[in-house]
Parts: sequence; structure tokens; C-alpha cells
Amino acid sequence: MYASRAIADDPVTRLKAALRRLPGTAAFSGRTAAFLHSLDARPPVAIEATLPPTTPTTHLVGITIRRCQLDADDVVLVQGMRVMSVLRTVVDLACRLELVEAVVVLDAALHKAKVTVDELQGWALKHAGYRGVAKLRRAIELAEPKTESPMETRLRLALMLAGLPRPQAQVDLRDPSGCFVARVDLLYPEHRLVIEYDSATHRDSISADNRRQNRLVEAGYRILRFTGPDVLAAPASVVDLVRKALDATVR
Repeated sequence: MYASRAIADDPVTRLKAALRRLPGTAAFSGRTAAFLHSLDARPPVAIEATLPPTTPTTHLVGITIRRCQLDADDVVLVQGMRVMSVLRTVVDLACRLELVEAVVVLDAALHKAKVTVDELQGWALKHAGYRGVAKLRRAIELAEPKTESPMETRLRLALMLAGLPRPQAQVDLRDPSGCFVARVDLLYPEHRLVIEYDSATHRDSISADNRRQNRLVEAGYRILRFTGPDVLAAPASVVDLVRKALDATVR
């Protein structure tokens, strides 16, 4: 397939080119479908498509082929391309990925109101024998629609899967007079402990963040802040710090 240089690197151009190589019964699925449904901002590194079991196509360079029976409501059109529906995309990924990343997908879909918890639970009930459905059920239990980023999900799950209580997510805090203080990522209200994930944008807003932190301290909250390397490379240290902070409050 050929495209002008101006559009050749555009992810959608690549997908439209791939679609021309696929049978008409194919539908983009997995991470590719998640990208097209705006559940994942990252363009797919590997293109994935799902075909009905009887389709003779077995191998296409640069495209991962999966097979399953597709019902009429499993496929929708996105920018003129056949794509697995949001619900089917989310449940397929949740059944396939390891638990934390499954919850990342569910949180994104729920936060953007692409699916509902009832829809996810209904699908799991209807497909009790589907491979990976037990993981889907567990991911639904752990999901939090208020979560605003994948790293917030990973931070929350690092705490919960280590046995710590479930924190509240995206909470508006106010001082005793009712004035707004801050909206925080995670909160243990009984312990007045705030857990924050600092993304790369924190470097660009450090002055405002410092003022915000001062307001939280003045209102009587303790704050623990973590970055991507903390959550991904040293989750045990993150858990240890939070556990000690919770224990200190109990004493």
C-alpha cells in the first residue's frame, strides 16, 4: 500500500491500509480497537484483527490474527472501519491481560462512560465459560470509574493487592468552613492520609502543586507522593510507606 508522505505515518492511515489486506469479515480488536475507541491514547505497535473461525486467511505480515465467532452487535464502524464494539474490546482485553492491566482498561472505559459496570457484569454472567472470565469478574470488583489515569489505577492496585484497605479515588476535600482545598487522587479519610501520583506534568506545575500541598497540610492532612518509577519499579516500597503511615494513625 502506498500513501503520501504527509499522511503515511498517521496511525489511522496505517490501519486503513491494513484493512485493505484483510477479508471483509475482519474487525480490528484488542489494543487496536482500544485505540480506535479512544480508550488508549497510544497508537498500537502491533495491529490486531479478529476473523470468524471459518475464514481461510491464516497469516498476514504485520497483523496479529485472532479467531472467534462474531455476533452482529460485536462489531461497529469507527471512521469507516469494522471494529469490535467497546464492550467486546474491553472484556476481551480484561480476560486476556494480567490483572492490573485488565483493571487499567476497565477504569479507562468506565471513566469515559464507554461501558457501565452493569454491562460488564451482564456479559460475564452470560459468558460464564469464556476463557479468562474469572479474571474479568475480579477486575470488575477492583475497578474504579473515578480513576483519571492508568498510573493512578496501578498505584491504587499496588496498595489493594498488597492487602491494604481500598482508598477512595478523586475526592474533593474541604476545610472546616466548607471552602474547597484540593481534589486528591487517593484518600484514606479516617487516617486523613492523601496519596498522590505525580505525573510528568508535575514538573511544569510545581509551584501550584506546592501551594496545594501546603493547603492540605494546613487542613490537617498528611501526604505521600509517588512517581511512575516508584509505582512500576519499587511497588513494595510504596506499599511499605503507606502501611506505615496508616499504622501510625492507628497508634
